[in-house]
Amino acid sequence: MTSSSESGFKQNYQPHLQHLKLKGLQPKTIEACSRAIRRIGEYFTSEINDLSELSELKHLVYAQHEHELMR
Repeated sequence: MTSSSESGFKQNYQPHLQHLKLKGLQPKTIEACSRAIRRIGEYFTSEINDLSELSELKHLVYAQHEHELMR
């Protein structure tokens, strides 16, 4: 992970959290959404600005499947 991609991730992550709070979502929902974004950031080495919606969707489906297997 490069420092520029990490700083770009952090720059976008904070407004994302603020947006979720402004929408009036419950704290646990905000936590779950932010955790998913952090996982995507880790998986794609913080370069999530260049991802297509399809790439994000595929990763979330994969992560959900992995989570269900761990139960």
